[in-house]
Amino acid sequence: MVHHIGLYKLKPGVTPEETEEMMMNARMQLLKIDEVLSIKCGRRVDSNSPWPFFIAIDFESMDKQAIFREDSIYIKFVEEVIKPKTSECLALDYEMDPGKDIS
Repeated sequence: MVHHIGLYKLKPGVTPEETEEMMMNARMQLLKIDEVLSIKCGRRVDSNSPWPFFIAIDFESMDKQAIFREDSIYIKFVEEVIKPKTSECLALDYEMDPGKDIS
């Protein structure tokens, strides 16, 4: 399995309510995509953290993640929810099954 984490910096002026809406939209929209095994998202607890929002998604393999990235639901989510409210992203992928080929 592959665990993908996206850490996001918010644009100035994004309210806590808008962050809540991003979390709700992430769960509602991205779980519609067959390749998504699970999704978690949230906002920072420590106000000094430079990454106030995250989305974490589990995939069966890197191939499934590649299919996900081409899905129209994901593309629309990024264009309508993520890009308007975020200024920077740090994306990280981790293998969750040691010794297993994830490709």
